[in-house]
Amino acid sequence: MTQEKLEALKQELYYLRTERADEVNNKLKEARSFGDLSENSEYDEAKNEQGKLYSRIHELDNILENAVIVSESELPTDRVGVGSRVLLQYGDDEPEWVLVVGSQEADPWAGKISDESPLGRAIMDGKPGQTVSFLSPAGVQECTILEIQ
Repeated sequence: MTQEKLEALKQELYYLRTERADEVNNKLKEARSFGDLSENSEYDEAKNEQGKLYSRIHELDNILENAVIVSESELPTDRVGVGSRVLLQYGDDEPEWVLVVGSQEADPWAGKISDESPLGRAIMDGKPGQTVSFLSPAGVQECTILEIQ
């Protein structure tokens, strides 16, 4: 992942552990004050929220623990890898640039494709001039790698 994404995830984790955790704990305290917990929907909702919070914190801890930062200076330009900008040609359509990113940063509408997506897997380690096939919701498609930056 990029350094920017790593910093964003660290900020999210900090927020969840501090402000958000305090908010959820306050909701739990307030719900407990309503009395009988067996029929207290506010308490059940607060407990569910707490579970989701702890789950996301655990997920972020794992992501950050296993994160590999990709530096632009380390990126090869002779083959596609995470962090590569790739110019793809689909048949007679206009060529389009995509950026290959890790799954946490994927945003197909912004031209950022995951290395774990069907297209991402197909072009990984590809070289300029290589044509690859991949399965999309529309069926099997082909594209040619024109350029790598």
